[in-house]
Amino acid sequence: MDNKRMGRRVRAFRKLKGYTQQELADAVGVSLAVLGAVERGNRRLEDQILNKIADVLGVAADELANPSN
Repeated sequence: MDNKRMGRRVRAFRKLKGYTQQELADAVGVSLAVLGAVERGNRRLEDQILNKIADVLGVAADELANPSN
């Protein structure tokens, strides 16, 4: 999946779960700049960060990275 599409999915799940960018960045242990770059599709989401985001948001990492739709 391309970076922009994955970033949009991260943003959508973050908003659905009620997190601000800062709250999610803090919970995952990355800077706001890193999370913003991921959501904009300007930065590739590393597996370790993907798994942390998925854990915090309560979704499967595959759902963020490889949607069935």
